[in-house]
Amino acid sequence: MTVLTDSPPQEWVADLDFERIGPFRRALKQYLIHPFSNHFPAAAIRTALRLLGSELAHANWTDPGGWQSMVISYQDRRKRLADKLLCTLGTIPMALRNRRRLAARVLARLIDAHDADTPHVLCLGAGPGHIINDALRQARRSAHATLVDLSAGACEYGKRLARSNGHGERMRFIQGDILDVHRMLDRPPDIVKMLGICEYIPDAPLTAIVRTVADVMPLGSTIVFNSLSDTHGTDRFFRRVFGLHMIHRSPDELQALMGPVGFGDFVALPEPLGVYHVVIGHRTCSA
Repeated sequence: MTVLTDSPPQEWVADLDFERIGPFRRALKQYLIHPFSNHFPAAAIRTALRLLGSELAHANWTDPGGWQSMVISYQDRRKRLADKLLCTLGTIPMALRNRRRLAARVLARLIDAHDADTPHVLCLGAGPGHIINDALRQARRSAHATLVDLSAGACEYGKRLARSNGHGERMRFIQGDILDVHRMLDRPPDIVKMLGICEYIPDAPLTAIVRTVADVMPLGSTIVFNSLSDTHGTDRFFRRVFGLHMIHRSPDELQALMGPVGFGDFVALPEPLGVYHVVIGHRTCSA
């Protein structure tokens, strides 16, 4: 299995229209918004969000960092003023939307460049599959995707989303645990998408997941994952108000974790806010 391309990944994403923060707004966040959100009494903020009917807050209280909070962050139109403010002013929601654009373009180019007739993309912790839907829509070649998530709700929502995008026949949803992925596949994956996972799992269980994923990947196949930086400046807010405990690792730290499991040839692509890097790697050897 080979990816055939003459252009470096940096060129694949050079024309993307990202969300950015100007100098004035960056200073406003650093000296006013972040100190307020990080240190104002958490109970008072939670009460205000509850009274304002914040769907984003409720989603995180129910399932911190889960698929429903992701969907709300992606939406162009949000019902509640609180969610409009959180998703417009918050660096993390902006960076999530940038990561979506970046990862979708990367996956589309990997699909187009692959030498398989119909590349198979395995999406782990996939939620409802917004990114792979975007990638299938952008790709010039046909591909099939298998999406695995623990949440039945994510799978049901994802099936409806896939049908609405015309991808219902090309996307298969499986509710299950990533560690059981070897039992779920009818063919090996050419590309594995593992976004939104590494920032929630400590080193030892993450290594176990990566080892399991490597075991189902042929040599030369591609993995796409992301790092998370604490430059968003609101980690204290997310921990105190949403109960969301994220693990910040650099691309180099994740590459060091994945290298001994059999991955290499990494390329890290940042989104412009510096919160996420989308990293491309390959199964280079057996662990």
